[in-house]
Amino acid sequence: MATNSKEARDRAEASFTSKEQRARDGAKAMAEYEAAAVALRKKTARLKALRLAKEAAELEAQVKTEHVFPET
Repeated sequence: MATNSKEARDRAEASFTSKEQRARDGAKAMAEYEAAAVALRKKTARLKALRLAKEAAELEAQVKTEHVFPET
């Protein structure tokens, strides 16, 4: 009977250990996923700001060229 309880305890500990490992792996994967999402949002915001600045510069250049009157 002592052997059965030791085997049961060993199986329970192994099961608990593997569940703990899966929980740690899951937490690590979630942290990596969230970090990647934050990096993606930052990159998107930076690229959007660059695009808007470029469009504004192009619009300003277009307005300046349209309002230039030739000298007579």
